[in-house]
Amino acid sequence: MYSIDESFVDLSGIRGDMTERAHAIRARVLQWVGIPCGIGIAPTKTLAKLANYVAKTAERKPGFYPSKLAQVCNLVQLPSEELDAVLEATEVGEVWGVGRKIAAQLKEAGIETALDLARLDPATVRRRWSVVLERTVRELQGMPCIGLDDQPPPKKEIACTRSFGQPVSELPALEQAISTFASMAAQKLRRQASHTAHVLVFIHTSPYRKGPQYARSITVPLRSATSDTVSIVHAALTGLRRIYRPGYLFIKAGVMLLDLHSAKLRQRELDLEPQETEDSTRERLMGVLDELNQRYGRGTVNLASAGVQAKGERASWAMRQERRSPAYTTCWEDMPVVGEVAVPAAPGTSAANREQVTM
Repeated sequence: MYSIDESFVDLSGIRGDMTERAHAIRARVLQWVGIPCGIGIAPTKTLAKLANYVAKTAERKPGFYPSKLAQVCNLVQLPSEELDAVLEATEVGEVWGVGRKIAAQLKEAGIETALDLARLDPATVRRRWSVVLERTVRELQGMPCIGLDDQPPPKKEIACTRSFGQPVSELPALEQAISTFASMAAQKLRRQASHTAHVLVFIHTSPYRKGPQYARSITVPLRSATSDTVSIVHAALTGLRRIYRPGYLFIKAGVMLLDLHSAKLRQRELDLEPQETEDSTRERLMGVLDELNQRYGRGTVNLASAGVQAKGERASWAMRQERRSPAYTTCWEDMPVVGEVAVPAAPGTSAANREQVTM
């Protein structure tokens, strides 16, 4: 996955007409998800991004590119003269990896199009600009320089922030919210097998509301890097109590975990107290906590500081989420109901015990 709405796919070893397959994939995505997409096929990631841009632009702006490249653009099948025409019709700033500043420098040097950039000498580009732009030039020339990532790299920081459903002024409600956010962030941290050494907490009022304004944040260092929910929540609540001021209507708060590194690279303290047993016990406890919440739903097991809500009730600080789309495929309560049919009861069965079947 490259981003939330885009991904690179390795087509090595796949037989058949790639253009036909891509059209079939696009039709399937449109049918199942209801979202149109563009597909670009090329020998390098930079050219594939360019092909994807061409596929979308050819459909949205007829005449800008050949109509046969709309929706699916396969640069591999294009003759060299047609590929050059596509590159010549593309501004250099549309090339993946060329930002506004570099694009301006290139245009000052007379490099206006993607074709102009592709015809540059890579060594010259490296000396004059950077090795990054050199890779871009080589990729435009058809030489793969950027590999496919099998899995995304670990995040450098993890955040959990929310706007409240209604303004919050009391410290206990803020403590519940911060405790919940810190617990969620800690779970994300363990999911990528990392530890954190610093916890940042922030709260602020709404700049769009009349009344006194207040916004503060604080970073709390941990004694040792950890992914333990209890330690992270304790640090977050410590920070909150330092920056909290009464008399303000807070509308948003959040927790960020900073200074992340792999859980395998853990630095121990020179301490005479035994730590191994306690650490391993906490790790097993966190594993059980994550497993229960994953199996039975988020929030099934929480720290007491996050508050306890009756089933069906929401905390005063929780987001309203009044227009959230129903989860038809993963939640029984969100299944659309067409109608109800009463099942005939057996003789002697009371009306209260009759079942209703949803059709």
